[in-house]
Formats: sequence, C-alpha cells, structure tokens
Amino acid sequence: MTGKLNFSLVAPEREIFAGQVDQVDAPGVEGDFGVLPGHAPFMTTLREGVITIYEGNARRRFDVKGGFADVNAEGLTILAEEASEITA
Repeated sequence: MTGKLNFSLVAPEREIFAGQVDQVDAPGVEGDFGVLPGHAPFMTTLREGVITIYEGNARRRFDVKGGFADVNAEGLTILAEEASEITA
C-alpha cells in the first residue's frame, strides 16, 4: 500500500472530518467494509454503526446514523444522515 486515502465525512450541518488517512472502515448495509488507498470505485448505503479512521497508529471513531459512501479515484466521501465523534 502506498500513499494516503483522501477522506471526507459530511453530515447535513457541516463537514465532520476531512483529510489524508491510511484506512477507513464503515458499516455498509450489506456488511462492514474497509477502504485503502487505490480501492476500486463503488457506492453503497450505510447502516447505523461506527466509522473508524486509521492515521498511522492513531484511530478516530465516529457514530453514524445511515447515509451513503462513494469511493472513486479522488478518494472516499461519506454523506451521513447524522454523525458525531466518539470520544471515549
């Protein structure tokens, strides 16, 4: 794996997160999935669950209440119905 994944997490009220990351795991309606740099393009609906962002040894988690994920040549964009960072 080389490079970084351009990732954006957007909720209706604001952009929650934007940056270059190593990996993102998300709760798809057909099962959890992970996205790394260079992933094949796809689009899916999200179910309620947790998005995990990996940046080196750091990990950030966000609770989401549905939405959509779009992976393309530019990176991963998640449009969440609701999203908030888990701080525990």
